[in-house]
Amino acid sequence: MTRNHPQTSRRTFLGGAALAGLGLASIGAGSASAAAQQKATWPTEFALPDAFLPEGITIGRKPYAYMGSRANGAVFRTDLRTGVGTILYAGGAGQVSVGLKLDDGLLYIAGNTGVARVVDSRTGELVATHQLTEATGHFINDVILHKDRAWFTDSRDAVLYGVPRGRAGEIRALPLTGDWTQTPNVNNANGIVATPDGRGLIVVKSTPGELYNVSLRTGAATRITLVGQESVVNGDGLVRMGRTLYVVQNRLNLISVWDLDAGATTATLRTTITDPRFDVPTTAARYGNRLYLVNARFTTPQTPETTFNGVSVSL
Repeated sequence: MTRNHPQTSRRTFLGGAALAGLGLASIGAGSASAAAQQKATWPTEFALPDAFLPEGITIGRKPYAYMGSRANGAVFRTDLRTGVGTILYAGGAGQVSVGLKLDDGLLYIAGNTGVARVVDSRTGELVATHQLTEATGHFINDVILHKDRAWFTDSRDAVLYGVPRGRAGEIRALPLTGDWTQTPNVNNANGIVATPDGRGLIVVKSTPGELYNVSLRTGAATRITLVGQESVVNGDGLVRMGRTLYVVQNRLNLISVWDLDAGATTATLRTTITDPRFDVPTTAARYGNRLYLVNARFTTPQTPETTFNGVSVSL
């Protein structure tokens, strides 16, 4: 494992996550301010470049969405107030950008082929490259910022990787043990968020569709009991606020909404969100009273002329 171009610390509280309820809900002062500023005239759909192959999306405290490309690792930034966007980071041959999170000016990007990258969200400069594991047989898929590390999932291996945030330091490999059983030749660990108490991480296992509470201390994974729905099959991006967990189930074109118990050992289905504009949405990010998603269109032939977009749904 190697690290290049360490960055001095600029870590602050991570914006985003899910709204605690589907109607009016108690939200923090910053989120309340964002919601108040969000006008009804803001677009609920915006275009991405043709052939962009989006998968990840993140939004900070300012109304800009950042989306990663599976085609060449580029990052596209869209102003949510206007729907107008531009390429922030051009990527390059062989690069992939899937899950990503924003930390006060730094974008932490899951790079699929064993790699995580850090990009300056203001300038588009590549700040650091982290080789987490070998390229072959691994899929660095999603990331969450929690405490002093960015935690990355590997969909093809039962290991989480903790990268120091905004500073030099050792990368921590956290093998998944306990209830976790790795299924060969399919995507396993995918979306990731912190538990409500901050002591662990919640990871969705896309196949066969399970949620796990992972100890940050030991890596022991406890399967979360689902009530009201048998599985979260095709589970992809996760968004959480308080004890409400949103699971994007990509090929089902829906978001399932779950109430977590105090220990995040049981999740009870509250409702599901669907929209005719969903076309295999993969990940989501919250701003104000909306969830924004990117349509990966996995079931559509993906050619140089294939169009892509982002959409939002009201909470």
